[in-house]
Amino acid sequence: MMKAKKYIQKWSISLFLLCGLLSACTEIEYKEIENPAYIRVFNNLNYEIQLDNRFEKAPFLTMLIDPVFDADSIPVSAAIVGDFLDKRDKYAAPYPVHSASSTSKKNPEYPGKENVLVGPILNGFDLSSWAQITAGKHRVVFMYRPLNDVPFFELDARNKKNIAIDQQIELTPKEVYTMHVVQKDYTTKENVLILRQENFTKLPFADSLVYVNFYNMSAKGFRESDDLLKPNTDNDYRTLRYGIANEMNVYLSLFSGLPINVDKPISGYKGLYLTTMERNTENNSVSPYASFPLFPAAGSTGTIHTNMVEVISLIAPGLDLQVSVNSSYDPPKGLAASLTFSGDGTKNTGVAFFPNMIINTHSGIYNPRSFSSVNTVEFVNGEAYLTTIQRKYDPPIYK
Repeated sequence: MMKAKKYIQKWSISLFLLCGLLSACTEIEYKEIENPAYIRVFNNLNYEIQLDNRFEKAPFLTMLIDPVFDADSIPVSAAIVGDFLDKRDKYAAPYPVHSASSTSKKNPEYPGKENVLVGPILNGFDLSSWAQITAGKHRVVFMYRPLNDVPFFELDARNKKNIAIDQQIELTPKEVYTMHVVQKDYTTKENVLILRQENFTKLPFADSLVYVNFYNMSAKGFRESDDLLKPNTDNDYRTLRYGIANEMNVYLSLFSGLPINVDKPISGYKGLYLTTMERNTENNSVSPYASFPLFPAAGSTGTIHTNMVEVISLIAPGLDLQVSVNSSYDPPKGLAASLTFSGDGTKNTGVAFFPNMIINTHSGIYNPRSFSSVNTVEFVNGEAYLTTIQRKYDPPIYK
């Protein structure tokens, strides 16, 4: 196992010398964690404050792990603080992309922008987007906080009393966890914490296959609610914005590049059934992974690079499969939707677009080179999120 990397930008030599001359710079010290667990946290509260729900608290959170409260039940400190935890991004990249950002304090995930010890390369998987945490029992409290740049413990007392979730968890050493704040019930606005003990570091994945699993973590009653009260996400999520049924069949189609020709999928990969997904905010079990081959680009004589595009179709049981991403078929709202994973961000009627599940990057002498990955697609209240996890690959060689 490689030594855990520190989640912090390297100091330049000039800045180091300046600090030495002025003796005014402080160094961030990291305490080694014995037998750590690894944790990554997402805020899935994706509702918008509008006139009809103006009395709800904004879904902007602070995570406190093992907090200390005063006599007035106001938190005064915590062993771990994840502040400014905003709604998660549509795409959680396979490497840290938020650590160097200073334009906003809003953090789309934890650790994200936090300067903490992060995970190592574990069994070939890059855990630099997971934070190290002491294994064992912890109290985890998520607090609603105002939409400002004031650190949580500097807020006035009245803004440090609003608890979103208060829950006990237990972490096993060397295990990898993903923690989700989700809305359990759309009517009562009850929140729940899902702590998923991941198993991707333990499975015998093949380098030639791309893996993906699926979760529907939508709130009870969201799909049945008034469409006028749902966030207007037509530009990003199209048919998904209405929510999806409690049970959906998941199909995969593969195409060679863009634009997609729906009549010419890769042989054997038109509407291939992958799994049946059920809405669940009750347990922490890991969904099984489906897989598909990392096909080379059409006409290629090697296997270094591919331009393959993946289309995921969600169809409620009992409905005919409509593979075409441009189909004129108009199913009942929430009973059919399509997601295209192409990486180009193109918008298309009725379809939600996401980055490709295949990682194309400069590696060795090849630029680009395609690598398989492990992916999770999560559906939450009319939106979808892609998390991609990469395996170790050779660094680029520049000629």
